[in-house]
Amino acid sequence: MADPLNWKTRLEISVDGKVVSPIDSFTPTFTTPTTVIHSIEADNIGAVFQPQTATFTMSLKAIGPSVAELTKLALEGKKFNISVAEHRGTDWTFSKLLFRDCVITSANPSNVVIDGAPMATFNGIILGFTGDKDQEV
Repeated sequence: MADPLNWKTRLEISVDGKVVSPIDSFTPTFTTPTTVIHSIEADNIGAVFQPQTATFTMSLKAIGPSVAELTKLALEGKKFNISVAEHRGTDWTFSKLLFRDCVITSANPSNVVIDGAPMATFNGIILGFTGDKDQEV
């Protein structure tokens, strides 16, 4: 029987090489809009490809200065990186993953909660990423 997965890695936000905060939830969305071309003689004769986009939604605990730092990044329009921090093990499909030049487009700090830590949610765009072999896409 194979060993169960024991997650030793995490996603984190880094700005200028400095780790700002780990991320609790991260959902990237990639879109490749395409319009089918038809003619009088035939259907589906081609396609027009529009620019691809990559966006994300991330949530993190609103403890410490991390939410304030990210809100400041959003207000300044400053680019930052989101990377996989692999402490040890081989739990992830990628041994290295980096979303680079990310920009926050909206911030939603949460309300204060009675129990547990409040969460803050940020939405943004990804302008590029690098995978295992440091190849930019």
